[in-house]
Amino acid sequence: MSTLYGNAIVGQSGGPSSAINATLAGIIRGACADMGVHIKKLYGMHHGIVGLMRGDVINLTDIFFKDGIIDLEGLESLSLTPAAALGSCRKKLPAPGDEDEELVMEAIFRQLSELDIKYFFYIGGNDSMDTVAKLSEYARKKDIAINFVGVPKTIDNDLVGMDHTPGYGSAAKYIATTVGEIIRDTAVYVDPAVTIVEIMGRDAGWLTAASALGRIVTGQAPDFVYLPERSFDMQRFFSDVEAALATHPNVVIAVSEGLQFADGKYVGEATQSSAVDVFGHKYLAGTAKALEIAVREKFGCKVRSVELSLPQRCAAHLLSAQDIEEALATGARSVRAAIEGATGIIMTIHRITDSTSGYAYDIGYEDISLIANRTKYVGDSFINAEGNNVTDECLNYILPLIRGERFPRYVGGLPTQFIF
Repeated sequence: MSTLYGNAIVGQSGGPSSAINATLAGIIRGACADMGVHIKKLYGMHHGIVGLMRGDVINLTDIFFKDGIIDLEGLESLSLTPAAALGSCRKKLPAPGDEDEELVMEAIFRQLSELDIKYFFYIGGNDSMDTVAKLSEYARKKDIAINFVGVPKTIDNDLVGMDHTPGYGSAAKYIATTVGEIIRDTAVYVDPAVTIVEIMGRDAGWLTAASALGRIVTGQAPDFVYLPERSFDMQRFFSDVEAALATHPNVVIAVSEGLQFADGKYVGEATQSSAVDVFGHKYLAGTAKALEIAVREKFGCKVRSVELSLPQRCAAHLLSAQDIEEALATGARSVRAAIEGATGIIMTIHRITDSTSGYAYDIGYEDISLIANRTKYVGDSFINAEGNNVTDECLNYILPLIRGERFPRYVGGLPTQFIF
């Protein structure tokens, strides 16, 4: 670990979220506060590592640190803007020993050298942390003095080694609110009907679990919640639907997009394409549609499927104040960790007990090689014995992460957004 003097650079990667720009704002503010001490300038990569390789960078110092004064109003606007303001990418770097590793790494580090980069911050999820781990390891092997810091962002909440990730709280708030509104909508009819709501979550069901939050707040929640942590059985599903329809006419069910049968096939496979992304992940969608077709054929009642799709990622009109606070703090703390000499790390958030609210958090960091490419699943104690819902323990874990509201500034009835 060593203290360096030079420029810093930050990029965003992977899927966008409502809080990723708050993390970016935290990094910018932290870097500007240190300007001239360890950091000379702060650059931003357009479209993550892909933009860096193309030399497509922007001088963030010129935008947010004019005449030695931090533009706090601009950072506030940025922090409440959804999606990735710098642009994102999904780029898989070659693994150590791959045929093209040296060529790709040389191109990246050539750009870093030309920009005199000594501090590298990358905001993203699991695949993005893989990028940071590879860059950090290459720099170590080549004895290149750059401190690499991964800054977590994923609505999936599936990074190990931490209690939760920035972006999850706001997405959970949107999902719980939207599913609650769907329940109210469907409750007005007396004819038997089933509504199936599909929520993001390839391997881990954290987002889908949030759909049930109303159970401990308003008393209204989906009849059933199915997570990818449990194999899906169609006959048990039919039994659940039949039992619910026997008690009330309007049944609402929340399902994760990544539901799989015991043989590993995705429930929605018949409605999906076979396309995969650069990390080998199948493009998932259609689980609710497949179940809609199955329920209609089995029961003959009115059925509809609702896919929350993209809106659940970037609903800035339903921001969690807690989420934004923690995203800003994580970004700022990552700068301090880097200038103190940490490298090859990922920032982490840990839950601690607070005597007043029962919830507080602490920000630290861990070796990124211990966290990248691993998945944190919803635990057994958070899923009921039948595998068709979540427990109150799970909901009490999620609830503090959605508390409070932050609202963007509205102009002409619409929210404003920060655009570079």
